Amino acid sequence: MEETIPGTDTAQIPQQRGASLLETAVRYAEERHWDVFPGTWLEAADGVQRCSCGDPVCAAPGAHPAREDWATQATGSATVARRMWQKQPTASILLPTGRTFDAIDVPETAGFLALARMERMELTLGPVTLTPDRRMRFFVLPGAAVKVPDLVRRLGWSPSSLDLTALGEGTFVAAPPTRYGTRGAVQWACRPTPANRWLPDVEELISPLAYACGRDR
Repeated sequence: MEETIPGTDTAQIPQQRGASLLETAVRYAEERHWDVFPGTWLEAADGVQRCSCGDPVCAAPGAHPAREDWATQATGSATVARRMWQKQPTASILLPTGRTFDAIDVPETAGFLALARMERMELTLGPVTLTPDRRMRFFVLPGAAVKVPDLVRRLGWSPSSLDLTALGEGTFVAAPPTRYGTRGAVQWACRPTPANRWLPDVEELISPLAYACGRDR
């Protein structure tokens, strides 16, 4: 089902690479209680994979909302999720932030540096995704988007000086195994497991994340 970065956690949600987008979306809602909604999808045109939105230069082909009212479409019901993906089985899996989790978005190089530092600090992580455009998203408790600017300032950084963004209410993340056109699929850097069902507060992770982003400038 989802692609996972070699050498990282392998457990839960789920292990079958052949599982469909439909079944994956249902399991996110059923097992993690995450809200999900279907986004755009990829269509073959003259041998080229294009976004269903019709924009030939789409920035995130097959991996963005298909409707303006996506926030009201998102559901935590496995039954409703199954019904939505039955209508469009190849639709991307998108997760709204600001509900069951916020996400801290950092560059891939800083993300891997932070992961190594967090492991040494023996911090408990939530799930972490890696996108084909080389970004990592660390799942944390909701409310992080409000806290991050002040937390970064307390660490001695100007929020605008770091490539670190908190994704909260009104935005979303793409979940594995959603594909970004021909660039590849979203992967788990840290998979959802029973051990990380309870998400960390952003205050626990902000120091290593800010440090890594500062080093990565």
